Amino acid sequence: MGHGIETPPNVVLVIADDLTYGDLGCYGNTWSRTPHLDGLHGSSTRLERYCSGPLCTPARASLMTGRYPFRTRAIDTYCGRSMVDPDEVTLAQVLQNAGYATCLSGKWHLGDCHPMRPIDLGFDESLMHNGGGLHQPNNPWHWDDPPGDGYVDPMLSRNGVFERVRGYCTDIFAEHTIGFIEAHRDRPFFTYLATNAPHTPCVCPDEWADRYRELGFDDDTAQLYGMVDNLDHNVGRVLETLERLDLADQTIVIFTSDHGAQPVSHRLPPGHPNRLRFNAGLRGGKGTMYDGGIRTPCFWRWPGRFAPGRAVTRVANPIDYLPTVASACGAAVPTDRVIDGVDLIPVLDGSVSEAEWPERVCFMHWHRGDEPVRGRNAAVVGDRWKWYRPREDAPPELYDTAADPGESRDLAPEEAGRVAAMGDLYDAWFDEVCRTRPDNFAPPRIRIGTPHEPRTMLSRTDWRVEGEDGWSDAHAGRWHVTFATEGTYSAEVLFTPGPSAGRVRLTIGSATFESEAPGGCSSVVFEGLAVAAGDAKIGAEVEREEERLSARLVAIERDA
Repeated sequence: MGHGIETPPNVVLVIADDLTYGDLGCYGNTWSRTPHLDGLHGSSTRLERYCSGPLCTPARASLMTGRYPFRTRAIDTYCGRSMVDPDEVTLAQVLQNAGYATCLSGKWHLGDCHPMRPIDLGFDESLMHNGGGLHQPNNPWHWDDPPGDGYVDPMLSRNGVFERVRGYCTDIFAEHTIGFIEAHRDRPFFTYLATNAPHTPCVCPDEWADRYRELGFDDDTAQLYGMVDNLDHNVGRVLETLERLDLADQTIVIFTSDHGAQPVSHRLPPGHPNRLRFNAGLRGGKGTMYDGGIRTPCFWRWPGRFAPGRAVTRVANPIDYLPTVASACGAAVPTDRVIDGVDLIPVLDGSVSEAEWPERVCFMHWHRGDEPVRGRNAAVVGDRWKWYRPREDAPPELYDTAADPGESRDLAPEEAGRVAAMGDLYDAWFDEVCRTRPDNFAPPRIRIGTPHEPRTMLSRTDWRVEGEDGWSDAHAGRWHVTFATEGTYSAEVLFTPGPSAGRVRLTIGSATFESEAPGGCSSVVFEGLAVAAGDAKIGAEVEREEERLSARLVAIERDA
């Protein structure tokens, strides 16, 4: 076992969505009530220079693989760019191979269809929403009439099969995690609790939001803080379960977020010192490389191994989870590929002092588009210095984040040598990750007609658009798929209903199938479709006199 561990520890990894550094009381928020997370902060060794994000899928791809997102194909949040390469080896597979029971509850956002689902990539069990959120076009609930928010009584995929689950989403995911822990208390387990809260839209039960309404918050902000409070409550439930089952001392508990907050303004009560969402003085938000967009809480609790209340100020990144957790659990890290992360156990447990810890930098880069553009929203982040180039046509900025955590003073003009040196590091990294995977930016193909997924649900999250990015009715997209076997298939095309009749057109490769759709109709089923094995593109649309609309969803399966 790694680092002298005779009995492998359990691992509970909780990752919130859009939770910012300043949402917690332990980081100075005087409004939110987060006693369980504040307590975890005090009982953990904390990574205070942990830089995640800056967006959902890239952060989660790195967390699961130990590799920079460019290596994994999972480089963005939609339009086919949020599917991880199925040849990647995930943290779940690493632990599963070491004898662990594995479970995902909540948000995956690395592919909804085979072979990119959690149950394809190392998770024994999963209860998840598709795509990046419950209130998005990937989820069947999104299209209900009247539209639902999906956060209450959501449609979820349980091991690949959709069902409606009663309750509030964060409560449901925590309950699923607790049930898994209880069922596997007698063997090592890894559970990945990935909440979609507090991602917008801001929705939570009144019992959590009413306090903030009474304090004078507008309804959106009241529900935002209610979502954070509810998340804290559910983390407390999981921690209590470990105590009740006498598992706390043999379990590593990790808490973090995928990136900073949405850069939105909320109306705060009169006299509040910050007119924007409180973020402990950090600059920027989700999507940027300023610390408000990438710096998130990162707590590691392992009783007897990690000192409570200790802060580590060395830089860390999601790429470090796989090698660190694998080391703690005595699991083998893949040796047939580059692992960009490092094993943080020595600095977490104090066996190596921070002064002895080798200095390093982490690289970050994200923007919309099928391929990266050198220097567009890119950063080199070190223990102290950050080089940041917001746009390829703008000069790089430089910040001393130790002396200036709010990044208020750009030191690039007076640190030209350092700017050039860090820019050279970025260029070398950019060339290397792009060169090692020259096809990295073509998405993996969805496989249809396999016994692993009898019915495949194609959503706009995973289509490839022809023209401007998007997932509205007006956008046109195609799904890149591979049919595993030749045969006849059935397909249900779901679309926005309209008052007049129309014609639904389904294309599979070079074949086109058409069917009439009466006024008010929202779906058409095609049967007996002869399909050859191999690669194809699928598209579907409805045409009426007044409009042409893309399909909302296409559900396709091989006939028996």
